[in-house]
Formats: sequence, structure tokens, C-alpha cells
Amino acid sequence: MTMAMLVLGLLTATELDRVTVTARHAVEARPEAVAVIDAAQIDVVAAIHPNELFGRVPGVWISRGSGQELLTAIRSPVLTGPGACGAFAILEDGVPIRPTAFCNVNNLFEAATEMAGSIEVLRGPGAVVLGSNALHGAIATTPRRPGEAPHRAVTVTAGPHGFRRISGTLADVDRDHAWRLDGYGVSTGSFRDGEGYDQQKLSLQWAVPTWSGSPSVLLSASNLNQETAGFITGRDAFRDRRRFDNQNPEAFRDAFALRVQGRWSWPLVGGWLEWVPYARHDAMRFLQHFTPGKPLEENDSRSAGSQLMWRFEGRWRGQAGFDVEHARGDLLEVQAQPLTDASPFQNAVRPAGRHYDYRVATRMLAGFAELERTVGVNTRLLAGARYERLRLAYDNRAGDGNLREDGTACGFGGCLFNRPADRRDRFDHASAQFGLHHGLDERWTVSARFARGFRFPQAGELYRLQRGQAVADLRPETLTGPELGLAYRDDRLALELHAYDYRKRNVILRDAQGFNISDGRTRHRGIEASVRWQGPAGLWLEGNAAYSDQRYRFDRAVAGGETIIAGNPIDTAPRWLAGTRIGLDSLTLGRFELEWRHQGGYFLDAGNTERYGGHDLLDLRWARPLSERVRLTARLANLGDRRFAERADLAFGEFRYFPGAGRELHIGVSWSR
Repeated sequence: MTMAMLVLGLLTATELDRVTVTARHAVEARPEAVAVIDAAQIDVVAAIHPNELFGRVPGVWISRGSGQELLTAIRSPVLTGPGACGAFAILEDGVPIRPTAFCNVNNLFEAATEMAGSIEVLRGPGAVVLGSNALHGAIATTPRRPGEAPHRAVTVTAGPHGFRRISGTLADVDRDHAWRLDGYGVSTGSFRDGEGYDQQKLSLQWAVPTWSGSPSVLLSASNLNQETAGFITGRDAFRDRRRFDNQNPEAFRDAFALRVQGRWSWPLVGGWLEWVPYARHDAMRFLQHFTPGKPLEENDSRSAGSQLMWRFEGRWRGQAGFDVEHARGDLLEVQAQPLTDASPFQNAVRPAGRHYDYRVATRMLAGFAELERTVGVNTRLLAGARYERLRLAYDNRAGDGNLREDGTACGFGGCLFNRPADRRDRFDHASAQFGLHHGLDERWTVSARFARGFRFPQAGELYRLQRGQAVADLRPETLTGPELGLAYRDDRLALELHAYDYRKRNVILRDAQGFNISDGRTRHRGIEASVRWQGPAGLWLEGNAAYSDQRYRFDRAVAGGETIIAGNPIDTAPRWLAGTRIGLDSLTLGRFELEWRHQGGYFLDAGNTERYGGHDLLDLRWARPLSERVRLTARLANLGDRRFAERADLAFGEFRYFPGAGRELHIGVSWSR
């Protein structure tokens, strides 16, 4: 990377005016690294995939898969596996969108990021309020409130490969009540053969400010029907015509989610008491095209819970509360036909029939407290802790052990899939953080934080076992370490720098024997920068950059024939992530934005034998009002028509890629009032 690229990469559009993801309420002057993507930016980007939006946040990479599929990285490598999603909390208006122990690596596509009023990204452990599943960070969407503009709106967008998208809003506010309805729908094909999806999202809010507690209700729903294209294979396949191939035309993913939450708030003893009851349901069916035998998986969960928090003001400020949650999740994995086209070993150990069929019921209880104290004029100290307990009751509805569905044994020492007998498990863990925020003067501030976060093992890690493992004796993963922050702000310039050094313990992985274990250790260090500069005559410049050094701190032979060596960089963890946007707001010409996105290279495997070199992309956006209520927009993605990989991988000696799209033009028309 040249010095010019680095300087440009130190610029971003994130604003830190409020923090709700870490505290469930609007606060100022906290030490956490939180970026806010506001409604204006969400409208400008008009993201087709979350990857396009979250690239504006330093240290964050939402790796794009097929259609709306994705993997998340926040101050971390891209994490894979059945429980990797437990490292990141995804919230909607302060409530997690999935229950503890039932995450899904793709569940960010269930969040209404396209219609949000703001999106907050916490980088680093969510130690006090969020608890489990906020190990490396959190993404929290907040809907546009009934009183926020626009109150009537519709946007239609068209693009290549049959892309059609429509979104709309209806809202009303009077003295007695307020309501808002936001809807979103898209249907599209792809540059890849047989790939495409249809997706719909809905958000409905209703509030009665004149009633006791000023109650409000939020109902959200999402639906995805996707024709999936898997990896393309072969060295540098993303550079030639193989990028158009779909080696898994039979693959699909159907996913549905429904969530409802209420909110009441009452004055109480120098502060207020807030109660948030909620209920959720999600269901997903997809073909595991990425494994031999291509079994069909069906999973779902139903959950209900309650958040109770007391917030108080005064010489000592603070908050304390309880979280309670009950959930039930089901999983069924069935292979329709015998496997015949793999090795004799794979053919023998992956039989047709049920592989897994179980139900898990969970109960979660947590308590937390945090105190803040202003010392002198410009210094604020805080300390907080959380204690959380998770109970799981597992009910196996297929035969125990690693036999075929008919009870007969597989060759080569037994079937691959091992089903534990019914059991009960319990996990307890505590987290804490200490922080300082100090104003050096009216423009400069410094902050420091030391935090410990954790995540409990997920149901898939505990009960989807293989070969000879009958019990997975796993421990909660922990992430511990300090971070420092420096910020500057005046009328034209906003700058932020953050540095961190985390140690992660009890990393859960699958070893060479196929056993789920939790004895891994890693280290994550990095520095992040963001700046926004407002120039004369409507000119502006912003961007973001992050450098990280993420390494293994243990030795282990793992699944897939790979060997982890202490000191090696972690695979799929780019050293550099950066982006820059330069824009012009003109009354006559409209709004122009040119965006440069940089992704650094990374190793493809734990043994560090092969690398992906990274890539640079350019996007151009333009918007111009045609009248007081009508606006025309255009976006030209991948301006240079570069050949690149959204994600690269090396598994079982085979190069695998999700290829990126070439140059694409999307045009939209909006009406609002």
C-alpha cells in the first residue's frame, strides 16, 4: 500500500453522537469504540448486500457469499463453523434478533438494515449490557421512528440481471398515538448461472405516548427465498470464465423470521425504569451443498424474554438490570440419497437418512450493573459487571450414537455423525469492564477501556458431534484486553483513532479427529482510524482504515488436514481494510460520491501455505432532485470492472472462491413527502 493510499484510508463517515448498543439508552462520552451509520448514509449507499454498507466502519468486514449469505468479522478474522456467529451480537432496537445458543452465521440478513434509522457497530467485547454473543462486537439497528421523515415515501430501483427493488413508508403522528410502516422487497438474478433471490422485509411500529409508561410496539418480519451458487473451484477461478459457473445448481436457502417487542418506561427514584418484553420465531431450510451427500437441513427456534433496566442520574450515574429468556430450537438434517461419487471412506461414513434430529430448550438469566462518576470537570470514570447463566436441555429424537438410521453400523469404524444421548448442560460466566473518558479541551478527548467479554457454546457445537465423541466438554470463549482512543472534532474536521490488544481463550474448533474442543488461543491487535472533513463549496472527504495483526497462540492439527502453528497469522484475516469517499454536493449537478474500497491480502489456510492478494474497487454514486418530492439516483459499482474474490479459501487442497460481480449500474427513482 502506498503512502497516498494510506493517507486516504484514514478517512470515514461514521458519527459518534449517541451510543445505545452498549447502554440501551442515549449517552455521551463513553470509552467504547462505536460507529454510527445514520439514515442519510443508509439512503445514499442503498446497499444491495450488507457488505457495501459496513465497509464504511473501520475494522469491520462483512464477507459476501452467494445471494444474501455472509460471514462477519469485527476486529477478528472471518469466523466459520456452527458456533462462529456467537462471536457477534445482532440486535434490533436493543433486543438480540436470535436467542442465546441459536445463532446462525447468516442471520444479519434478517435485520432491517436497508430501512434503519441508524446502525451502530460496537467494535470489541460488549461486556456489561450485551453479555454472551457480543465477544468481538455487536451490530444494532434502530428503526426510523414515526415522527422522523419521510412520512410518505416510495423508491423503485432497477439494475442488471433482472434486479428489481421497491421500498416504501407510511407514517402518522398525532396527540394520542403514532405509527409507522416500512416495507422492502427485492427480486434479482445474478451474473452467475442459476443464482438469484427474492427477499422481503417489514417493520411496523405503534406508540401511545399518552398512556402510562408511554408504551410502544415494534413488529418485524423478513423472508428470503434464494437459489444459491456455491464456491467456484480451481486456482484463480475468479479471474476467468469459471466465475460465471454454478457448480451447485440444486442449492437453495429459504429463511423466515418474525419478531415483536414492547417497551414501557416509568419515572423511578431519580431516574426511570424500562421494561422490554419480546418474542421471536425463525425458521430456515437449506441444502448443504458444501458437504458430500448434500443433506437437507431444517432448523427453527421460538423464544420469549424480558429486559428490565433501571437508569438513574445524579452525582453517581448508572444502570442496573436483569435479562430473562426462554427458547426452544429444533434441528433436522437428512441426506436423501446414498453417497456414491466420493472416496470409499466418505461413501461409507455418510449414509442416507437422518444424521441429526434434536430439540434443545434453553433458559437464560443475567444480571448487570454499571456505575459512572464525573471526576473534576472533564473526566468520567465507569465500571460495570455482568453475570449470566445458560441452561440447556437436549432431547435427541434419533438413535443415540453414530449408527445409520436403521440401527446398522457404517464401515471404517462407524458413521461420521454421532448423536449424543439426552443430557442437560449449564454454563455460568461473568464479564466486566473499566473505562475512562477525558476531555483535554473543547476539541480533543482521550479514552481508555479494559474489558472482558465471553460467548457460550452454541447448540450446534455441543450436540452436532462426529465419530467417537459422545460429549463435547466445552468452555465459554473469552476475549480480554485494553483499548485506547483519541478523538478530535471541530466545525469542519472529525478524527478518531483506536488501538486494541486482545487475548482470546477457550477458542472452540474441530480437531483432526473430528472432536469439538475448546482449548485454542489467539491474539488480536490493531489500530483503527476514521476522519471526516467538510470542505468549501459542498466538497467533502471521508474514509476509514484498520490495520490488524491476528495470530494463533497454540499448536493443533485441525479438521481438513490443516495444522495450526503458534505464531502463524490467522487465515482469512486481512492485515488492511480501508476505504475512502470523496464527494461534492451541488445544487445544480446533484450529489456525487466516489468511493475507493481496499481489502488487503490474507492467508487461505491455517498452515499459511497460500494467499489471496487482496483487491481495490471503485464505486460511483449520484443523486439529484428532479422536483421538491422526486429524486433520481444512480450507482455504478466496480467502476474498473475488476476481477476479484469476495472471499477466498483453501480446503482439502482445493482453491475455493466466491467471485465478485463486474461493473453494474443501478438506477432508482424516489418520491417522498
